[in-house]
Amino acid sequence: MPSSSKKGRVLSGMRPTGKLHLGNYVGALRNWVALQDQYDCFFFIADWHALTTDYADTSSVKQNSLEVMIDYLAAGLDPERSTMFIQSHVLQHAELHLLFSMITPLGWLERVPSYKEQRENLKDKDLGTYGFLGYPLLQSADILIYQADFVPVGEDQVPHVELTREVARRFNQFYPRKLHAGDRDPQRGMVFPEPKPLLTPSPKLPGTDGRKMSKSYNNTILLSEPEASLRQKLKTMVTDPARIRRTDPGNPDVCPVGDLHKIFSTAETMAKVNEGCRTAGIGCIECKQWASDSLWRVLGPMQERRQKYEANPKLAWDILEEGSQKARSVAEATMVEARDAANLSHEYEAPVQSVVKS
Repeated sequence: MPSSSKKGRVLSGMRPTGKLHLGNYVGALRNWVALQDQYDCFFFIADWHALTTDYADTSSVKQNSLEVMIDYLAAGLDPERSTMFIQSHVLQHAELHLLFSMITPLGWLERVPSYKEQRENLKDKDLGTYGFLGYPLLQSADILIYQADFVPVGEDQVPHVELTREVARRFNQFYPRKLHAGDRDPQRGMVFPEPKPLLTPSPKLPGTDGRKMSKSYNNTILLSEPEASLRQKLKTMVTDPARIRRTDPGNPDVCPVGDLHKIFSTAETMAKVNEGCRTAGIGCIECKQWASDSLWRVLGPMQERRQKYEANPKLAWDILEEGSQKARSVAEATMVEARDAANLSHEYEAPVQSVVKS
């Protein structure tokens, strides 16, 4: 049945690609931390999804999963307020994915925008696999197995949520939930609620070379970046190309360092940046120092929180295992309903005897 939480339930996850960077934080993680007091939150590490593009070498998946979990905790996700778990430790995801694969038209998967985009952008990998084609459906199973009400996403991920809504609708049409005596609410006839996207603000976050921050560009600033390394990276960061000499006025609106200030600096610092840059009252070196200070005010406390988990990684792994156990309980309750609706119940039911009147 749909989430009984009065708050509403939220579900989201990240692939374990190693330590997270500022782009992951600004694009998702910062928002997740804020959602913890508003919703019943489930956040997972999508290790099966990592295999959709990197199936040829799985040697780093487990360690990367641990690194992501430590970053979750360092950023402020709290196991007392959120359920954190590993996707592959909840086998019901796979069972529901299989069930959905039986009813989902192939064309629905082929039209997902990211399917063609990734095949074009990752030409060095063989993505002609069933797993890659079906990963949006696995995402749907990830969401619906917890009967989530909301999925925090950026604009580019909205088509995935829409696919999930269509899959839920199709399942509910084929396999309505078995109603019990006294059920009058039409919603009770649906195993899966249709989740809604919870749009996440995604401010422009450049990497050190001015392009979008991405590990593939080698231009990232990690959440675990040491302070000295952080400051060194910002020293070499590209700036407004029109500002060639110290005496040239600049424009923070077209400067990658200016973009960092807009996200992380205080209004007071931002005012100094705008005034100083546009009048050539400050140089880029000073502006970058202020940006480093602003970033470290965010990253410093994170790195303090992560120290105990780096010293004893089992603490983080134990939290994941506890979360996975809770997630399995919730997921199995959903599968009991889904199996029952699809007439695949594990429970024996005596056949209904027809009564013949004389």
